[in-house]
Parts: sequence; structure tokens; C-alpha cells
Amino acid sequence: MNSVLILNGPNLNLLGTRQPEVYGSETLAMVEEKCRAYGASHGLVVACFQSNHEGALLDQIHAAKGVHDGIILNAGAYTHTSIALMDAIYSVEVPTVEVHLSNIHARESFRHTSHIARAAIGQICGFGSFGYLMAMDALRHYYEGRAAK
Repeated sequence: MNSVLILNGPNLNLLGTRQPEVYGSETLAMVEEKCRAYGASHGLVVACFQSNHEGALLDQIHAAKGVHDGIILNAGAYTHTSIALMDAIYSVEVPTVEVHLSNIHARESFRHTSHIARAAIGQICGFGSFGYLMAMDALRHYYEGRAAK
């Protein structure tokens, strides 16, 4: 595994100022830099993209096929509403890990449903930005397991 695409959905551009008691005080730029540094220390090239627009996220997922070995997706509120993102993940067949900064299962009931989880190889939530690093490790582990077969 060489390349990971980290996709962040709506409102994640407001990290550091939006509800820091829920999402933490790190900005998105800080999270992305942490991910790039962690990836580099593990031999991974990390590309990052954020959009508040569902179609832009879909385009990035489609473009990942044949370019990236894995996707880490924090779809924000689209997690609970977007069949299109789920279908895109199924369509490109790029292993995807769903990440959330907060524990979506301990929050409002509408946040308990994830359409992304059906298509993802796993879900990590509730560990803040550390969840992105965990997701990189999970993708590496996934590929190591496939190589061993």
C-alpha cells in the first residue's frame, strides 16, 4: 500500500472553531499535517481533500480508483443521508475506512445510522483526530492481511 486519500465532508473546514467541546480544538490544516507526517513515517503518500458539496466528494471517490490504495472518509452529516457516497465506495472498490471525530453512537439518534458503514471495511469513531491515524494503520493491516493470503 502506497497512497491514501483522506476525504473530509461538510463543516469539517470549521474544525477548531465549530463546537470544540465535541470536535476538538485542532484545525483541519493541523489534522491534515498530522496525517501527512504519520503517513510519511510509514511509507505512505497522503492526499487530503475537503468539500461541503456531496458531488465534489463523489468525484474524488471516483477519481481514486487506480490512483489511491485506500480512502479514509469522514463524510460528516452525509454519513447519515448519502446513498450516493455509499454507492460510489462500492463502485470504485477502493478499501475505505469511515472516520468520525466524535462517537456518533453516543450522540443524537439520527447520527447512529451510517450509510457509509455498509460499504466501508470498518468504522472508527470517538477518538478525535487520532482516528485518522488509526484508519491508516487499519488500511495497512488490511493490505498486509490480503498479501498474506
